[in-house]
Amino acid sequence: MANPPPFDVEIDKLTRSIENAISGDSFKTQTLELTTNDLKRLKKSEWLFDWKSEVKQVDKTVYKLVILENTSIIQGLISLQDRGDHIFMALIESSKFNRGAEKVYLGVPGNLVAFACKLSFDKGYGGYVSFESKTKLKEHYQKSLGAHVLFGNVMALDTKAAHKLIHQYFPEN
Repeated sequence: MANPPPFDVEIDKLTRSIENAISGDSFKTQTLELTTNDLKRLKKSEWLFDWKSEVKQVDKTVYKLVILENTSIIQGLISLQDRGDHIFMALIESSKFNRGAEKVYLGVPGNLVAFACKLSFDKGYGGYVSFESKTKLKEHYQKSLGAHVLFGNVMALDTKAAHKLIHQYFPEN
């Protein structure tokens, strides 16, 4: 199995859920496991990564971020791997309409990372999450997420950073 590519997604804004980039309106979200029906609807041209291949990896689980009022439109995807003592974020991607200067919603990547932290707490791992970053984005992840470098380009979120993200995106917890 090839190593996943390093993270190359910018955390645009930490929001309460996701926020319309033009109006500033917030929308409640839910993160759910990607289904077979979801996979059938994914268009290769709308995603940078091959999510159909990612779903086939037995050691990973792919989750989708949706708005509660419109669960048929996927806002972003994340692939997570349970490493027994922490959660590893293998891939993360905002949908095509949530990337770049003309994105529709802010907060998609932060929301997905917060979900990974929540899952880590739910599994008894203390919120610990790791991922491999591109070199140019390490400082960005330190500032935006509170991540720290473990070694090389491998970064981690500890309990404190995870609590902050969870409180931001899941205030009811």
